Amino acid sequence: MYAIEWQQEFDKIVGIGRIVVRLDMERRIDQSLRLEQQSNHRLRTRWFRISGLASALMLAAIILSCGGLNVQSHIQDLCNCLPLEPDAVDYRHAAKHVPLPNITPQEITVATILSWPQTPFLAPDAPRSGRELQLFHVTHVFLQNASVNAADCDVNLEISATPERNAPRVIVETPVDSEYCTARQQIQSQLAQHGFKLDIQSGGELPQALICDVTGMAFEDFEHNRGSGQVATLWELHPATVIINQ
Repeated sequence: MYAIEWQQEFDKIVGIGRIVVRLDMERRIDQSLRLEQQSNHRLRTRWFRISGLASALMLAAIILSCGGLNVQSHIQDLCNCLPLEPDAVDYRHAAKHVPLPNITPQEITVATILSWPQTPFLAPDAPRSGRELQLFHVTHVFLQNASVNAADCDVNLEISATPERNAPRVIVETPVDSEYCTARQQIQSQLAQHGFKLDIQSGGELPQALICDVTGMAFEDFEHNRGSGQVATLWELHPATVIINQ
């Protein structure tokens, strides 16, 4: 009798062990697939960027040989920027290039954005969902950095809750799309009034952080070389418009 009970208990333990081993194997396989997907995305991105750069260089050579472009005007006019890379290279391009919805924005802070959970992996063509469908307004924040990304021509801005240089930052982007032309020219003009030059060749850290207001949609980017070392989250406000208040 004891032998039978012992055998039954032994069989239970073996069964549990098999379940544990299977679950562990499934977890390892899932992690491996995620890593492979991320690796494949990085490789595709690098290849497209090399291809896009080559195309841009060929286009530049044709333009210069024809003598049909005022280069200086092209550099200074933020509404006439020509992206170096094709749209196909841009991560979640269709999701980023949308108009701001005509709705009342939700009032939030930089700390709110920094607290949003980050997704380990999003497909490069993932549509907007959840929080990304909402419009937000952040008031009395500090603009620390401003530049134009030559790859896609978006105006890249970094904001923080306080004026200190080492304060955690959030990226804000105003797209190259024609509907944002006025907003791009406005931030360029406002920065110029503070002695800061923003164009396709000029930008970077502001001499002094400037108080501003931001209105934009949440957008989750992926981990790559983006912004300064103070950028503390993958979440952005993108598309967004920025108004300097001083």
